[in-house]
Amino acid sequence: MSAPDEPTGAVPPGEPTGTPAWHQRLDARVDAALEPLRRWRPTVWLFSVASLLGDFGMLWHIVGVGRAIADPARWTQALTLSALMGVESLTVNQGIKPFFKRRRPTERGDSRFRMRKPRTSSFPSGHASSAFFASIVLAGWTTAPATALWFAFAVVIAASRVATRIHHFSDVAAGALVGAAMGGIALLGLSFFG
Repeated sequence: MSAPDEPTGAVPPGEPTGTPAWHQRLDARVDAALEPLRRWRPTVWLFSVASLLGDFGMLWHIVGVGRAIADPARWTQALTLSALMGVESLTVNQGIKPFFKRRRPTERGDSRFRMRKPRTSSFPSGHASSAFFASIVLAGWTTAPATALWFAFAVVIAASRVATRIHHFSDVAAGALVGAAMGGIALLGLSFFG
């Protein structure tokens, strides 16, 4: 495997002037703490796969369809989840991200991982947002054991974006908060109209 694209823990040049120093230091510390995981083959594989499954919310569409195949009465939920994820993605990628021009830690991610090059700004993380959005919505339809699984998936997908150096830690934290809030709003809307 080749070396990382940029020095570990470095704050990239061109960071927006409004980003506080403490914010940059936190991101750099988390980045440095994850470096050992970038050298271990199992976590390289795990984070690569998790990041890939997070692209376009793919994992969550698969979960929705899988649940519907297991129980045909869930097809409405599967279609609802996919439609809501489309709204969430448009809101984050076209409605929120354009207000922030934050650079990513690396242009294409750490070279030790195979990544798709993102086209949007770094803040907030769309993968983290969609993962926590889907987890909240699915939690409204499932029991505790399955809910724990959805959130475990969400955490791994979100962490993969920092580990692969596609996002700063604060991008992922903000994305998770945005997604969770939107998921809560979606559940309220579904209960109101359902």
